[in-house]
Amino acid sequence: MDKPLKSPPTYLINSVDHALRIAAMLQLEGELTVSEVAERLGVARSTAHRLLAMLVYRDFAVQDDRRLYRAGPVLELAAHSPSVASRLRAAALPHLHRLAGVLDESVNVAVRTGDTVRFIASVECSQSLRVGSREGMVFPAHRTTAGLLLLAELTGEELAAVYPAERYAGRPVERPDLDRLRAELARVRRNGFALNQGRSERGVVALGVPLRAPDGQALAGLSVSMPSGRYHRLRLPALVDALSRAAGAVEADLARSG
Repeated sequence: MDKPLKSPPTYLINSVDHALRIAAMLQLEGELTVSEVAERLGVARSTAHRLLAMLVYRDFAVQDDRRLYRAGPVLELAAHSPSVASRLRAAALPHLHRLAGVLDESVNVAVRTGDTVRFIASVECSQSLRVGSREGMVFPAHRTTAGLLLLAELTGEELAAVYPAERYAGRPVERPDLDRLRAELARVRRNGFALNQGRSERGVVALGVPLRAPDGQALAGLSVSMPSGRYHRLRLPALVDALSRAAGAVEADLARSG
């Protein structure tokens, strides 16, 4: 039997960002309820329902007879053949929860695509004053801890290819100073970690280490983020040690799952 033609949702959807975040959650995590989506996005249930209705209309999501939403035909391939990002997220999440508990600060995993990074997992700490979840968000790579870690893996030629002047012809102020960036990336390579003090957001300090595949390739950045008032340079060795231990545990689990 042919499928009936779909009618578009009653309400027009303007929040592309919310819709894309839901699509990423469905792709990476599986089934979700309207309430779960509303809570994750911080929106009303009615708003979450309208967003999901639009994704169903465009085949990014489907709703089953249990009223649960899951990845639709557009995302089906990724849903049935987990990508590196989804495997990485699944391996990292238990360790992120443990690390957030140990440090009592928010922790994240982010991957790089070109000149941007996307946060694929984020666990908030329990403190009232904390850095909020970055999951699903995209930032310029050179302004984030994970981005610096992953850009530091590139050769000089590869780095130049990420930031060609012609790509920024209409927005030159967004292109980093490559000489300065190369010096910063050399420091990251020497240290084995990246320290970001207010670079991506004023009043926030982030510290991170790379997550590597068994062959040594850097897949992502694992980072801890905190209000600047709670950071002191004397904490640096202990924070790097905790991050490195967590990274090793994630890498071991990822290797076993592969």
